[in-house]
Amino acid sequence: MSVLEKGLNSVWLAQSRFRRRRFDDCIEICTKNLEVNPYDQAVWYLKCRALTLKNWIDDTEIEEQGLGDVLLDEHQTAQVARPGTSLARPGTGAQGGMSPAVRPMTSSGRPVTGFARPGTSSRTVSRVKPGMLPWRAPVVLSMGPVNHFQQWPWHLCRFVRLGTASILSEPGGPFINSEKVDIRKYVARPALTRALCDYMIYVDHNMRRALELCALATQAHNFEDWWWKSRLGKCYYHLGLMRDAERQFRSCLKNQEMVTPILELCKVLLRLDMPSAAIEQYNSALQAHPSDSSLLLGLARCHDELGDSEKALQFYKAVLYHEASNVEAIACLAAHHFYTDQPEVALRYYRRLLQMGVSNTELWTNLGLCCFYASQYDMCLGSFERALQLADDSTLADVWYNLSQVAIGIGDLNLAYQCLRCACAIDPSHVEATNNLGVLEHRSGGEEQARAYFSAGQASEGCSYEPYFNGALLSFKLGDLQEAFNQVTKSLELFPEHHESLELRKQLKAHFTML
Repeated sequence: MSVLEKGLNSVWLAQSRFRRRRFDDCIEICTKNLEVNPYDQAVWYLKCRALTLKNWIDDTEIEEQGLGDVLLDEHQTAQVARPGTSLARPGTGAQGGMSPAVRPMTSSGRPVTGFARPGTSSRTVSRVKPGMLPWRAPVVLSMGPVNHFQQWPWHLCRFVRLGTASILSEPGGPFINSEKVDIRKYVARPALTRALCDYMIYVDHNMRRALELCALATQAHNFEDWWWKSRLGKCYYHLGLMRDAERQFRSCLKNQEMVTPILELCKVLLRLDMPSAAIEQYNSALQAHPSDSSLLLGLARCHDELGDSEKALQFYKAVLYHEASNVEAIACLAAHHFYTDQPEVALRYYRRLLQMGVSNTELWTNLGLCCFYASQYDMCLGSFERALQLADDSTLADVWYNLSQVAIGIGDLNLAYQCLRCACAIDPSHVEATNNLGVLEHRSGGEEQARAYFSAGQASEGCSYEPYFNGALLSFKLGDLQEAFNQVTKSLELFPEHHESLELRKQLKAHFTML
């Protein structure tokens, strides 16, 4: 504390720190004051708000579901939904979406953009593994004809997927024991109740006690206060009671139509796998708030997850019309141009992100890929060097994998092999790296080693269709037709429109009928 600050009132100084968002300093000053006078309600309120804002996250954003949410989903109304009406079954290429051979997707169906949405940082975002860029596989093995059967090209994992960044929320400190607080006493003090409720939600993460407080406060305000209904819906959402959360948010909008409850309601509808209802809610909200970028961004995400990339692109452009510095919209537009064979245009968007101060492993990796496929080789390796310097354990394997694509593109298969080995050493479950290692091993004559790599790729989490097709093609070449049929069937389950898999299965069926 400076000499000037020593003569100031400590509460006034804490308020000054709070207004300037220097929350640590504010918390420290309030702690010292509470040690002297534990019953100072003004200081207690100030410290409670500082802790809340320090740990606050924008939970109006759409959250991606984890494996537990998918396996234990109790809100599904139909096991097989019509294409385009469910996030579990987005539209196929014929309906406006892109097939797995054109644009890589995350496990939730969302195209990889190289950008993680802020506000979903209560847990670490799972790493999305890269694929390959739109280029014909350079490693094409010539097979000797087996009777009259057709020859097929070996499939590398064909596309480089852009990286994804993750942001971790900062943990809070033990300031209030939520289990021992007399919530009925605080309900009678409206000035302190809201601060306590937000503390329980964002700092203590005690949703059960926060729900009790919200229920009592809503009753005390004669069920007419939209703020308490919004917090009640938030507590229901975090407790997994989606239908109750939906009712509370709709009731909240009847009292007061605001953007934040609309975003939270749409998030609940998406968790209930009702994207059509969410899109309808977004469109109705845009009539009252036509220039709100968060609503436009939510619509773009919904269309993106449903596979309707053209409509998503329109809304991302609309977001930039109203908010030219929106990082997610810029990253998504860059990814769209990247996967539609326009790396020069994507490079301009990524350079814009650099000018805005964004600098991470994912951005530098994407810059390197765009420079390579735009034939700007002088900047390519420099970008990858920066990516390697900034990479951590969760992204280092992806950088080495993408470097292997550059090596394959220039024809240096030895360098590609070493990069893929580095990627597998860092992350043994890297599907694309193990698949491509299998292709390179088969090219050099190591059929057993290639089969082992294909099997490892098939056993990895988030498996793509390439390891199954390559395993089927290898079994077909070695004469194990039953195993080839089993694996090509699995390949078609993951990618029903894959032409080579369909042809291989057709030839296998013809062979079985002749026996």
